[in-house]
Amino acid sequence: KWEVLERLNAYSIPCGPILSTREIIEDASLAANDMIVTVGHPERGEFTTVGNPLKLSDSPTRITTPPLLGEHTEEILIGELGLGDEELRLLRASGVI
Repeated sequence: KWEVLERLNAYSIPCGPILSTREIIEDASLAANDMIVTVGHPERGEFTTVGNPLKLSDSPTRITTPPLLGEHTEEILIGELGLGDEELRLLRASGVI
């Protein structure tokens, strides 16, 4: 990819490499621009990942740990879909959730 990038740049053809996660995390310029963040996870521990590429002064973002499998299922089924306790019990009993 670096050779292709060099050749295309020689002809002023707009291009850019597709970096692997490892290449992104190890890139000093990205780290200097707060693109690399460390996130804590209850099962995995701390890990390094890519942050938000958009930096908006009036809309800052915060990268948080990804949810565990099923962590918010009940909250979504009740709060967003309006299911009741009996419906949740039936879904659990039938193995749906």
